[in-house]
Amino acid sequence: MIATAEQEKLETIRAALPKEGLFAAKDWLISPDPFKIDNHFERELEQLGHRLFVFQRACNQLYQLSVKGKQPAWIAKYLDAGKPAELIEFSRRKEIRDDLPRIIRPDLILTDEGYTIAEIDSVPGGIGLTAWLNETYSRFDSEIIGGAEGMIEGFHSVLPRCGDVVISEEASTYRPEMEWMAARLQDRHPECEWRVVAAENYEPQPNRDVYRFFELFDLPNIPKIDNLLRANAEGRVTITPPIKPYLEEKMWFALFWMQPLREFWRRELGEKYFQQLHKVIPYSWLLDPMPLPQHAVIPRLEVHDWRELARFSQKDRQLLLKVSGFSPLGWGSRGISLGSDLAHSEWEKRIENALTTFETSPTILQQFHKGKQFEDRYWDTQSGELKTMKGRVRLCPYYFVEADKVKLRGALATIVPADKKLIHGMRDGILVPTARSTTTP
Repeated sequence: MIATAEQEKLETIRAALPKEGLFAAKDWLISPDPFKIDNHFERELEQLGHRLFVFQRACNQLYQLSVKGKQPAWIAKYLDAGKPAELIEFSRRKEIRDDLPRIIRPDLILTDEGYTIAEIDSVPGGIGLTAWLNETYSRFDSEIIGGAEGMIEGFHSVLPRCGDVVISEEASTYRPEMEWMAARLQDRHPECEWRVVAAENYEPQPNRDVYRFFELFDLPNIPKIDNLLRANAEGRVTITPPIKPYLEEKMWFALFWMQPLREFWRRELGEKYFQQLHKVIPYSWLLDPMPLPQHAVIPRLEVHDWRELARFSQKDRQLLLKVSGFSPLGWGSRGISLGSDLAHSEWEKRIENALTTFETSPTILQQFHKGKQFEDRYWDTQSGELKTMKGRVRLCPYYFVEADKVKLRGALATIVPADKKLIHGMRDGILVPTARSTTTP
C-alpha cells in the first residue's frame, strides 16, 4: 500500500497526461517526486545560462573571424567539413550574422564532483514535455524550477508575434509535445494563431516567425526549404535556431581546449567565465588524422598517432567517440560510443572509421565522466507499487534568451538505471521536473 498523498500525486500526473501523449510511441516511468536540488546548485544553474550564452556568442565570433582571415583558416575549415557549399554560403550572410539560438539546453551529467556538460543540444527536444511536467507537478509542489508557467512563457518569448513550429519527419517523435505547447500558447495568447506544421510542405507567411525543429542535415528532405531561407534572408521571417550549421557542432568543446585558441577564449569570455567553463566542459579532442611531427604527442593522451588508442586497456578507454554534427548520427545518442564498453576489435574499428571519414563527418573524442548514483522512486505498473531505483541523472536546464537576458525556465531530470552508462530518454527511465529542496543540507 502507498500513502494517500502519494496516490493522489500519481493520480494527478496520470490524469493530466494528454490523450495524444507527449512523445510519439514512447513512454517513461512516472514518479510522484520531482528531482530536488539545493539552493547552491540552483544558483549555479541560474548563472550557467549566461555563461553558455556568452560562449555561443564567442563561437559565432570565432567562426566569422576565421572566415575573414583574422583567426586561423583551419577553424572554419573544420566547422564547414562535409556541408554543402550553398548552406555554408547562407550561414555567412550578413543579414543573420549576429543571430544566435534563443533556447540553450545543455545536457548536464551529475557527478560526485558536481557536474559536467556532455554537450549543448542545438535543436532540443523536451520543451513541451518539461512545460507539461512543470505545470502538472506545480499542482502539488510550489518549488518547481520555473513554476507552472515558466516554460510556456519562455517559449512565447521565442515567437512573440505569432509563429509556427516547423517540424520535419525526422523529428516527428517530438511533434505531440510541440502540439501541446502550441495549444497552451493559444489558450494564453488567443490574439495569435500558433501552429505546428510539417517542414516538408511549409510555406513561410508574413509576420509568422519560425521555430526550427529540424536538423540541417535534413534539408534535402524538405522540398520547399529555399522559400523559407529566402524569406529569412529578406527579413520577412526570423528563424530560431538560426541556419548556422557551424554553431551546431560538438567540436566546439575540442576547440575550447585547443592551446592556440586559449587567448581568444580568455578575451571573449573574460577570465572568470573562462575558468568556470574549464571546470565543467570535458576535455575533448578533434580526431584530425593529419600526421604530427615526430617529436609531438597528442595532449593528455601522450600518443603520437590516434591509432595508438587501439592499444589502450579497457580501464584506460574511459573515452567517448562522438560524431560532431551534420549527420543523422550527430543527434540523440546515435553517434556515441564509450570505449570501455567496446571489445578491443570494435574500438579499433570505430577509431579507424572516425579517421577515414574525418573530411566529411568529423568525430571528437571526449573524456567520459561517470554519473553519480541517486535513489529515486517510481510507480511500477506491474506490481502496483512504488519502487526505488538506483540511477544516474542527466539534468537538462532550459534557458531562454529574452531581450538579452538569459532566464532559466525549467529543468528536466532523466534518471536511468545505474548500469546504463549513457544517459538518455528510455522506457525504463524516470522523467521528472526539477525543484528546489526545502530542507536545509
